[in-house]
Amino acid sequence: MEKKIIEIHDQFITLGQLLKHESIISSGGMAKWYLSEHVVKLNGEFEQRRGKKLYNGDVIELVNEQLMITIVQAD
Repeated sequence: MEKKIIEIHDQFITLGQLLKHESIISSGGMAKWYLSEHVVKLNGEFEQRRGKKLYNGDVIELVNEQLMITIVQAD
């Protein structure tokens, strides 16, 4: 599984924003569909809320894309 580290410059990023930022979806409106059709895990637990806030240290697994993303706070 490919591992990637994403730096955020705010306190948090939402799951929908992250999916768009990483070009996994082309628009924010696709987030609800994507999360209903694909397995996404947040810190090992299934997650389907596009507005879920992701913070420093969170680990997101996109099983269909074989991608693991770790959120870190930028300095």
